[in-house]
Amino acid sequence: MTLKNIQFGKLALYIGICLAAGFIGSYFTQSSVTSWYLVLNKPSFNPPSWIFAPVWTTLYILMGISIYIISTLPPQEDRKNAMIIFFTQLCLNILWSYSFFYLRSPLMAFINIIALWIMILLMIVRFYKLSTTAAWLQIPYLLWVSFASLLNFYIWQLNV
Repeated sequence: MTLKNIQFGKLALYIGICLAAGFIGSYFTQSSVTSWYLVLNKPSFNPPSWIFAPVWTTLYILMGISIYIISTLPPQEDRKNAMIIFFTQLCLNILWSYSFFYLRSPLMAFINIIALWIMILLMIVRFYKLSTTAAWLQIPYLLWVSFASLLNFYIWQLNV
């Protein structure tokens, strides 16, 4: 794919969809981030709050670029399945914010984030068969969700 071949409108649409997922998640987060979340016991490796917005924004942009690449491939069953997995994990991503912050349930959120991690891994494997670039763009997301899973687990355990 060259710069000349990029469909910028379609790329912007996919990035926008991913950023919208983040916006929906942040809607659920707002209800607790300045109240309930502040009083939770957190592990020593809990990052400062300001780090989450830039990290997630970057990850959503990478997700959008990645799914754009997959969407530009010729229609085939593997592409369709990869896109279904992508949108499934995006829904699980939103559901995590709902579970953790809106429902204030670290346990439910932990169960959700394990399912999310599995779907991200499955997505990377599927993407790799279609585009190594699209797959590699998801590695930072998998790493961050791995860290977030550990953080979620400790918050659950410290607040039982």
